[in-house]
Amino acid sequence: MTQKASAYEAARRRGRDELRTTVLDTASRLLAAEGAGALTMRRIATELGSSTTVLYTMFGGKHGLAEALYLEGFERFRRRMESAPPDPDPLAEMYRISWAYRDYALTERNYYKVMFAEAIPGFTPSEDALAVANASFEILIDAARACVDAGTFAPGDPAEIAVVLWSAAHGMVSLELAGHFDGVDARRHYETAVTAATSWFLRSGPDQ
Repeated sequence: MTQKASAYEAARRRGRDELRTTVLDTASRLLAAEGAGALTMRRIATELGSSTTVLYTMFGGKHGLAEALYLEGFERFRRRMESAPPDPDPLAEMYRISWAYRDYALTERNYYKVMFAEAIPGFTPSEDALAVANASFEILIDAARACVDAGTFAPGDPAEIAVVLWSAAHGMVSLELAGHFDGVDARRHYETAVTAATSWFLRSGPDQ
């Protein structure tokens, strides 16, 4: 009987990029299921069916692995935000991004927690990693700027608007991920929060 290939062997045959993704997905899954204590080269190697040497070669150590998880999360985040063509209506585009944000958080929750919930105690992203994270935030700033330029939003600082809208989305998503809301209620609460935050900046909104 032919022995089934380990996750490491199967991924290695498909190429280096696939191997890297498999390692990071395995690490993020262990982190979510067993906590930060499981994020060791030995534990991950055991799960993969590989040697620890392979992991040290790829990431250098635990901090390198943590940074790779952080960067992978933001790369997936950027792809999700850009997965659909921009809506020509600036306000509709803002809502599209808001819903894409929630969709990402729910489907990639293990990475989302590494990115925004300090899932790895003691990990501090490098300046380069923070630059990648900040670049993804530019998507929301650009959407806010488009709303201001179109006259949909009252004149204001697009970056400040983006921070407020992100705070509303992140707050609701974090509560949902923590199990405070589920199903239809979670979606409705998220829509209400995002709509309320967005409405504040409309030209016809309060005090405009």
